[in-house]
Amino acid sequence: MISLPITSITAIAAGTLILLLTINVVRLRRRDRVVLGDNGDRTLTKAIRGHANAAEQFPIALILMGLAELQGAGTSILAVIAAILILGRSLHAIYFGLTGLHWRFRFYGMMLTLWAQIGLLVTLAITILR
Repeated sequence: MISLPITSITAIAAGTLILLLTINVVRLRRRDRVVLGDNGDRTLTKAIRGHANAAEQFPIALILMGLAELQGAGTSILAVIAAILILGRSLHAIYFGLTGLHWRFRFYGMMLTLWAQIGLLVTLAITILR
């Protein structure tokens, strides 16, 4: 049996975050009775983009993480990268999910996400080449 504990735990956190972002979009759509699009509402636009960005970023990160874990990458480094990824995605989601927050949440969220993705790419490459 193949076991991917780091990837699995990260996927649970990612799935939870995406679920919360989905609930926020649904809540805003129901509030304003918007079926399609954003109806010109900046708050809804932000919520939609925050949800979409998470849905765009998490899959590649989880694929890279799972492949690295399958190839035998160290669980310690993967756990650190996973924590950075979830922290980054959480900061990003907080900015997009709540109104009135400073843009730095988004900036640092994306920086951490990019660092995590670079870490995953490097970890996978090193693991394959050794």
